[in-house]
Amino acid sequence: MSSPLGLYQPGNSPLHRAPAGGKLLGLLVFATVVMLFDEPVPLAVAAGAVLAGFVTARIRPARVLRMTGTLLVVLGAIFALQSWLLDPKSASVVCLRLLTAISAANLFTLTTRIDDLVSAVERGLAPTRRLGLRPETLGLLVGLTVQAVGVLASIAAQTREAQRARDASRSVSAFAVPFLIRTLRHADELGEALAARGVGDAREEHSEPRRD
Repeated sequence: MSSPLGLYQPGNSPLHRAPAGGKLLGLLVFATVVMLFDEPVPLAVAAGAVLAGFVTARIRPARVLRMTGTLLVVLGAIFALQSWLLDPKSASVVCLRLLTAISAANLFTLTTRIDDLVSAVERGLAPTRRLGLRPETLGLLVGLTVQAVGVLASIAAQTREAQRARDASRSVSAFAVPFLIRTLRHADELGEALAARGVGDAREEHSEPRRD
């Protein structure tokens, strides 16, 4: 079961054992390269590489489908719109870029503990402490930003499944309202988890009024 701070799936695959910092850097480079591709074939190869990553990490197919099901529906709508406004090839490029980049972020989320990610970012940003910044806060921000991709995808997939169970697949409100409620609930749980970690304590100490 996922926690408020991520969707990590325990495992012992090479991707699980790889250093969090190296994986984050690899994700950033990979996503950048994907956005530079403007042909469907290399993008399809990149998508295949991400799929191979899911297999290597031994992520259950059912979980992959839950995380990407709603995304595929959205991409279908984007493809139709882009094909109408531009052409099918341009639409394919846009959709493959989004599918590959978001799936790579999901794979990173599933194979990386957020604590490991935060620690790696803290070490990398340690010199910023001289500028008055807090590397631990920056690390947590980066970690939560990356994790948010998988979390929102999971919430959307669960909402979509519930919508189908109620036989309301064509109702926009039947998806939008529960999705918003679950997202706000997750944000509330996340706030409680961060409070438990002491995030914000230092800011509150500095914001206390001075006593004469």
